[in-house]
Amino acid sequence: MTIRKVLLVDDEDDIRTIGQLSLSRVGGWQTVMASSGAEALAKAAAERPDLILLDVMMPGMDGPTTFGQLRAQEATAHTPVIFMTAKIQKQEVARYLELGAVGVIGKPFDPMTLPAEIKRLLPPA
Repeated sequence: MTIRKVLLVDDEDDIRTIGQLSLSRVGGWQTVMASSGAEALAKAAAERPDLILLDVMMPGMDGPTTFGQLRAQEATAHTPVIFMTAKIQKQEVARYLELGAVGVIGKPFDPMTLPAEIKRLLPPA
């Protein structure tokens, strides 16, 4: 799978900043940011990212709820989603994969290896 543009959804400023640096400088991808589920829905439809990195725990609309809404929108119904969470117990990861996510990345992530981790989770091009 070819990645050109990634939507990073996280309510924490520092995670978005580090994530953007990692995705754009290390990964070489255009990075679009959203700080909430509602913002993610609007930006995903407008920007048409190749991949969405979605925080699980956010105020208001959490990651799994946002994921369901993304799947309901025609523009994002088939966009691959990788959840990011500090809770990476086996049953949690299994639940996110059952929802239809292509993978789960633990937080805090290593900004130098994040793009490689993303590529490892995605189906080959």
